[in-house]
Amino acid sequence: MRILPFLAVFLAALSLRAESILPANARVAVIGDSITEQKLYSKYIETYLLACTGRKDIKVFQFGWSGERAGGFAARLENDLAVFNPNVATTCYGMNDGSYKAYAPEIGAEYEKNMRAVIAGLQKVGVKAMAVGSPGGVDPDFFKRPTIEGSLYNQNLAQLRDIAKKLAEENQQPFANVHDTMMDALPKSKAALGKEYGPFGGDGFHPAPSGQLLMAQAFLKALGFGGEIGVITLNMKGQSNVSEGHSLKSSDAGKIEIVSEKWPFCFDADAKSAGSNRSILPFTSFNQDLNRLMLHVIGLATEKAKVTWGGQTKEFTRNQLEDGINLNAEFDKTPFDGAFANLTNAVGQKQAFETTLVKNLVTHMRVIAAEAAEEPKVAAALAKLKKKLADEHAKQDANVRKTLQPVTHTIMVQEVQ
Repeated sequence: MRILPFLAVFLAALSLRAESILPANARVAVIGDSITEQKLYSKYIETYLLACTGRKDIKVFQFGWSGERAGGFAARLENDLAVFNPNVATTCYGMNDGSYKAYAPEIGAEYEKNMRAVIAGLQKVGVKAMAVGSPGGVDPDFFKRPTIEGSLYNQNLAQLRDIAKKLAEENQQPFANVHDTMMDALPKSKAALGKEYGPFGGDGFHPAPSGQLLMAQAFLKALGFGGEIGVITLNMKGQSNVSEGHSLKSSDAGKIEIVSEKWPFCFDADAKSAGSNRSILPFTSFNQDLNRLMLHVIGLATEKAKVTWGGQTKEFTRNQLEDGINLNAEFDKTPFDGAFANLTNAVGQKQAFETTLVKNLVTHMRVIAAEAAEEPKVAAALAKLKKKLADEHAKQDANVRKTLQPVTHTIMVQEVQ
């Protein structure tokens, strides 16, 4: 008899107790340049934190600013972050800091100086935990700059990656290796899908959804998430059970109905287009590292069985089912898809408001800060405006959380004679 299925729930419970670096009542600021302002990897991070962790105490705010370098954020950091008061941050600078030319020591020195200012500034305003991210990479097939070719610019970005890693280690903070996560997947994806496949975007450096998923993967791993969404053990001859975050609504021979408060991360439909985050999955370890909703089936009398979930049916061997299959990796249509799309859309609307809020209002508050300190009427008006903005953001956040309802789904297992 195979012992692994009987240990599954116990091991899952141990894994689920593992802590990320996010404290209680985490307030996560996602910080970076135009790649962050695209509001894709930031959206993936927020949907993951809200739907996949089982935690209700996490809030997220993205602070992306197109064209920005680390020094630009250091200058606006204290003013802009006051609208959210984060205690956790992710940073992603370097693409612009590399100046789109070959690496030179002065480029690295300037980037290091400004990133040190960013880290010190974050510590000053109360950020206790931060995932210090490297820049990503560029796709030589799409990156066209008169000043430098893509392969050479990637060497520059790799130098900045090493500086970011050094600063993270010096400050005893996790390092998000965005560069290597992206560059490891790029050649594999092109070998399979062709040179015209562009996960790093049409310009080679503003990533498409496929490339943005790689960025989110790097940051979520740096934040310490182990990826255990849940473990479901379906017993063909006895009691079935589920791990924390899920509950059994009903259980019959070969069929269980589950109510899940923790969701797996769901993907777009197209497995070939760079505009779909699903297309990059065969070339990276997102599902293995971060997205494991495991089904174990025990008590099978046959060597094979069919599993039906989310309107799809697939066949597996008994050994596969006893050892466990990752449902969200095996099935490309899931019962969570609709709810996840609604959540993602709501997060996207909230983050769009955040961009407008920061770029059109919050940053410009620095201009009147000195006057507000000397004029009570100006200070009162500014305080009133800040409250209205905070109230509207809270409304947007509440709208996101309305979509976070438990999902009821059914798994059926049929023995194949």
